[in-house]
Formats: sequence, C-alpha cells, structure tokens
Amino acid sequence: MTTAEHPPTAERHPSAPPTLGQLRRARARFLAGHPLSEDVPDEVAAAWRRARFHGVRPDGAESLTTRPPRTADPALLDAARPVLERLRPLLGHERTTLVLTDARPLVLWAAGHAPYDTHCPDLSEQRVGPNSAALALRTGHRAEVHGPEHFLDVWQEVSAVSVPLRAPGDGRPAGTVTVASALCAGCAPHPQAALAEAAAAAVEAELRTYARPPERALLDAYLAADEGQDRPVVAFAGHSRLVNEAAGRLLSARDLDDLERAVHARARQDTPGTRLPYGAEAEPVRHRGGTVGAVAVLRPAHDREPAVPAGRPPAALAGQSVPWRHATERAAELATTRAPLLLVGERGTGKTFLARELLDEPDPLVLDAAEGEVHEALPADPRGSLVLRHAERLAQPDVAALVTLLEDRPDIPLLVTYTPGAPPGPCLQRLLDTLAARSVTLPALRERPEDIRELLTAVTPAPEPGLPPLTWSLDARRALERYPWPGNVTELAHVVRSLARRRRTTGPVRRAELPDPVREGPAGRALSPMEHAERTAILEALRRHGGNKARAAAALGIGRATLYRKLRAYGSHG
Repeated sequence: MTTAEHPPTAERHPSAPPTLGQLRRARARFLAGHPLSEDVPDEVAAAWRRARFHGVRPDGAESLTTRPPRTADPALLDAARPVLERLRPLLGHERTTLVLTDARPLVLWAAGHAPYDTHCPDLSEQRVGPNSAALALRTGHRAEVHGPEHFLDVWQEVSAVSVPLRAPGDGRPAGTVTVASALCAGCAPHPQAALAEAAAAAVEAELRTYARPPERALLDAYLAADEGQDRPVVAFAGHSRLVNEAAGRLLSARDLDDLERAVHARARQDTPGTRLPYGAEAEPVRHRGGTVGAVAVLRPAHDREPAVPAGRPPAALAGQSVPWRHATERAAELATTRAPLLLVGERGTGKTFLARELLDEPDPLVLDAAEGEVHEALPADPRGSLVLRHAERLAQPDVAALVTLLEDRPDIPLLVTYTPGAPPGPCLQRLLDTLAARSVTLPALRERPEDIRELLTAVTPAPEPGLPPLTWSLDARRALERYPWPGNVTELAHVVRSLARRRRTTGPVRRAELPDPVREGPAGRALSPMEHAERTAILEALRRHGGNKARAAAALGIGRATLYRKLRAYGSHG
C-alpha cells in the first residue's frame, strides 16, 4: 500500500518490502484469526483491521451488491466525461479499467475491461476496505494498492492507482481518477500511473472551465491581476478566498480577515476614496450587473509598514502545506465559537502565536503555567479572553481552579497550549479530557518540510542598509528540509538569525555554512517509499493522539514496542 507524495530518487537504496506471496499468506492467517507477523507493513495491517472493525466481509457479499443513492455533483461528471470518453479506446488494449469517483468516494463513471467482473459502486473504506481511491483522498496524493493489500477476495489479483482531483478555487478534493489492472508483478509504481496523472490533470482543467459563471468571473479577474507580475494579490468572494504566494508571505490569517472586512465595508458604503489597510487597491468584480467579489492588489512590502506587528515572529503562521493548512483552518473554525480551545503540539510549533492570532482582542490575558501559581493569577470572573501556556506544567491547585472555571463558564474564550511529554497525572488528564472535544494538533516542522522555503523568507531578518538580503543555495535548502528540527520553527528561526548575524560573505548561503547537525543531516539510511508511507502514518497517528504513543499504537493496530522500534528505525521520536 503506497503513496507517491515523495518519489524515490537515484540516491536512495530502498529495502525490499514483503513479497506479494508473503502478504497473501499473512492475509489468509489474519482472516483465519491468527496474529499478524512483524514483516507485514503496519499501514497494511491497520487497514485490514479497520476493514474488520467496519464489518467488511472479504467475499463482499453486501458491499458489492448494495448500490448507494446517487446525489452526484453534475459539474464533476460533466467536466470529466469528455476526457474519460477520449481515453476509453485505449483501455481495450491495456486490459484496464478507468474509474471516476467523487469525494465520498462513490463511482460516477467506469469503463474498460476489468480483471474482475464485479462492479463496486461505493469505494469508501467502510464499505469495501482499503483501496487506492480512498487512500488518495485521505492522503491528498497519488496512491496505489496491490493485490493482497486489498481486503476483498475479488481484488486479490488487482493493482490500482488513484490520483485525487482538486476543485478549482479552494483546492479541496473533489474526487479521484483511478486505473485498475491485473496484478502488477513488480508492484509500485503502477505501469498506468502516468495515465491516471494525465487524466486527472485534464479533468481538473475541464473543471476550471465548468466553474459557475460568477466564480469564473472572479477567477479571471484574479488571474489577470496576478499574471506576469510579482505583486501581492488577493480575491474575495463570500466564503472563497484566493491568495497568491506574494500576498501569503506578507499577510497572516488575521491580516487577511481585516483586509476582507475593509474591502466589503467600502463596497457597502460606496466610498471609493476610503483608505484600505496594507496599501491595498481593490476593484469590484461584476457579473450580469451584480458584484460577485473583489480583487485587491497590495503595495510591495518595501513601500509600506510590515503587516506583522513588531516583536512577533512572522513565521508563526507561515506555511501552505496540507497538514499546516488543515490544522490552522480547523483552529480558526473552532475559534469562531465562544468556548475553550486546546492547541496541542511539540515545543516551537507556534501554539502561542496561533492562539494570539485566533483571538479578537489585541492584548488578551496570558498566563504561563511554567511560571507557577496560575490559580492565584486567574481572575475570579474573567471578562475577556485568556491564553494559558504550558498546560503540561500545571500544578494540582491550578488544574482544580481551571476545572471549576470551565464548569461555571463553559463558554469562556480560553485558549490552552499543551506540549505532550510525560504521561499526565489524573487531575491534568481530567482537564485534557474536558478540552479534547475542541482540540487541534499542530504538525511538527519535520512533517511539513515543503514549508521550509516559505519559513526561510519569514524568519530571515531584514538586511542592514547596503547589504543584499539573505538567499539560499539549493544544496543548503535541501539540507534544511531534511533536518528533523526537534525545536521546530523556533529552532529554525534561531539558526537563520544566528547565521545572518555572524555571516560576513555575500551570495547564497552554502551548505558548508550551516551548523554541523543540520549540514550532516539526520543519522540513518534513506527510507524506501513504503517506509516513508509507514513513517507518515505513524507520525499522523501520534499527532491525532497528542503524542500519546500507547493510543497511537492502538489506533494503528500494533504494539507499543513495535511503535518505538519503528520510530527509532526511521529516525523519529514522535
């Protein structure tokens, strides 16, 4: 069971994964009720256990015959059908099946010569167990599932590859394009992966043309403002928002909210001369006589005051990776309701800065459990918002005072930051359980290396007058992306600022200038694609369970000792 988020490079030396025969025998033993052997990849074992938990029958007696109700998005099917029909003639020669699913994932269209005769209308894991379409939607990347990695008997001689389709505008998964074929002897990569990628790209292009006319008008205006010029551009329309890379570097989530409110207020008051924040110039976008949104172009950063307040690291909310966007967007969604919110993450992930960004008040009361005596500093009847840092350091009297406060004021705007470590005591665990329903875990920096480039821009200090800004060679940036960053963004900012202070040469920073641990990289061998997927699944489980290794191991269906062994083998410490 593989994903293709990071294809293997020539310098990697992957270890041999289990053979199909070994997996086939392991599956048979699993279905017979025997324990699984250690050579079964944990993500495969966990997928089999999930299928059994959901009551999926290996013979597919119910899941293959029950057709779910159809409420398909016509835009997806209308956009995809011309592309898929053009590809249909190729399928007869390749003995393959081409399938379109929506985001649930229900099958909307299928054609070709399947290596099996049974059609599955619903490809959700709850109905049919592990499959490439469900895996692609969950990971957001191309995914493959081969033969005995499936749970259903009918798919034991099938290899499938799926590519997620992203909706225009917000980029959310809209469905998948899947190619299924007879079992590939060599497993990944699937020989039809390129076909699936090309079909998905063509369908996404068609989806953009099928966007509703008002949305298309806004998208055209945004692209016209952004095309060929390195300037910050933002487009607003109801719940939709388009932000180019230059604007994303300049504005935090709160800055964007402020700008959107100002643009809408000026449009309602019809006062074109009103000054907008951040030096923005906004033009309304009209369609059929009505205003459907606005496009704002900001002045370059050197022509205006910085959007981030002085003294606050601008890297606090930098990043566009899927894990980071998912966490921050979820936190922003929860923060719209007046109720406590728990932010969980390793040290240096930006929990406190995100907490401040989520609050409407410019100067909330901030209490730090690391400084002690929280119960004495806690107001008897708080009138405003509260930020409580380092909840893992709370003493028993502090926990009792907070539990009492939450019982009396369940709607209090309280943001709590918590760094997992030693197992919490029973009192603190009770508090954490109270807050667990509204909690968000921020990903560690090693889980979002694609954000390093943006973070480097955010944490690099402004150069002294007459000196060029700090830039990075490709080799140095790759070393930064490979380093695990145990101190996360805080450690990255310290390394960059220290380098900027002591550097006396010009030109891009070379790898040789980096600190020894960063330059040398993490110890251990390079991971194979299967091991990388396994490591990603383990880190995701740890993040979901707040770093609790026992709970993460149980969710993955493995023993805690196995989890520790794999973390050591992959150079991770959870």
